[in-house]
Amino acid sequence: MPAGTPPDDDNNNLVATSRAGDNAEPFSVSEISAQLKRTVEDRFGFVRIRGELSGVKRAASGHLYANLKDDKARIDAVMWRGNVARLAFQPEDGLEVVANGKLTTYPGRSNYQIVIERMEVAGEGALLALLEKTRQRLAAEGLFDETRKRRLPMLPRTIGVVTSPTGSVIRDILHRLEDRFPSRVLVWPVLVQGKGSADQVTAAIRGFAAMEAGGAVPRPDVVIVARGGGSIEDLWGFNEEAVVRAISECPIPVISAVGHETDTTLADFAADRRAPTPTAAAEMAVPVRAELAGWIAELGQRQGAAARRPVTLGRERLQARAERLPGTDTLFQPYAQRLDDLADRLKRGLTERAAHGRERLGALRLSPALLQGQLREQAARLAGQRLSPDLVRRPVAEQRRKLDALARLAEQLHPDRPLSRGYVRVMTGDGATLTSAKAAGKADLLRLKFADGTLDAVPSGNAPSPRKAAVRPKKSPPGQEDLFG
Repeated sequence: MPAGTPPDDDNNNLVATSRAGDNAEPFSVSEISAQLKRTVEDRFGFVRIRGELSGVKRAASGHLYANLKDDKARIDAVMWRGNVARLAFQPEDGLEVVANGKLTTYPGRSNYQIVIERMEVAGEGALLALLEKTRQRLAAEGLFDETRKRRLPMLPRTIGVVTSPTGSVIRDILHRLEDRFPSRVLVWPVLVQGKGSADQVTAAIRGFAAMEAGGAVPRPDVVIVARGGGSIEDLWGFNEEAVVRAISECPIPVISAVGHETDTTLADFAADRRAPTPTAAAEMAVPVRAELAGWIAELGQRQGAAARRPVTLGRERLQARAERLPGTDTLFQPYAQRLDDLADRLKRGLTERAAHGRERLGALRLSPALLQGQLREQAARLAGQRLSPDLVRRPVAEQRRKLDALARLAEQLHPDRPLSRGYVRVMTGDGATLTSAKAAGKADLLRLKFADGTLDAVPSGNAPSPRKAAVRPKKSPPGQEDLFG
């Protein structure tokens, strides 16, 4: 450029300078970002945006970050932790929603975003799409498999009911149970729609499952989760993942009775049985008492008939077989014939054996030399045995000790041994020992044996009359002492 030529406005200078007519200082990045933020927030302080969620992410702080998009544009979205906790559904990618909030800018990335204060599913179609997506995801985990279903108890002693305590549902269940089979019912009161209903239903199911068997409050044998009919929004709490998982993990069989017959929730898929109505759930839980009593009576009759049938059949078969049995003569005839045959053979055998022995005896030529040789041979064998005297003495000594022990025992047990201590042995005249007063009263003569001798006596019942007793015998028999002094 020639010297003295003024600078061209289209060219950049090396150093920033003020130009003629320029009366404003340049903005800093923070200043222009702040002005843009205020402008956007003032202009778009409240907006409602409909779009599809994508890139949904929940930070460790609890805040929710996502994108709202359609087929032509995309906008960043953020929802703070307090508003996230009040959501009635679980945000997922691909879900179409309507977000309420305000637009703002984020200077750190020089972009704009919507701060969502409230978010709702965009219409019933989107809600059904979310429901189907959740169902497929939980089904892939196996929560709805038929192999997980358990049989309901035939006659539960206690029934747990998770429902609202003020609605008509609990009254219908109680009336139906009263008509069919009166049972103990535990009601866990919960909200059945609206915010917080899913959390309360989940806590109720897990509370029943945590009860201990045999505790102060009886643990239910079956749980009924019940609610009346309503729209899909009213029943949405029973589509929440927390409720579905609580039902699937409950160790107690669960009956789902949510809505009317045409209503279906994810709780129905997870439950062991689905009832079209709460009244039908009560019918599934218990049998009809009258029908049960009739069935038991019928089983009793069938049991009696089954018990008598083998006896009847056995009696008939025994009688038929008894009629076909042969008589005693027929049974014994072969054995009698065989006995005769064996007797004849025995006779012939003895005769033949005697003749054979006679022949062998005649063939033997006994001589003294032969006998002496055999004697010497046996003596040599006997000497080779080397018999020790102890082999004979030891058994003899052992037997002698046993004999001595028996002798001492016999001496101690001898009936005359206690006589030296003042006892008397009572015997009959022929020496038989008497052990009872009744036997002694019947004896004509009693012989009393003392340690130093015997004494005869007559029982008082057998004593002679006074007249006869006055006559003293002239002489006592030998060996008998005079009882009259």
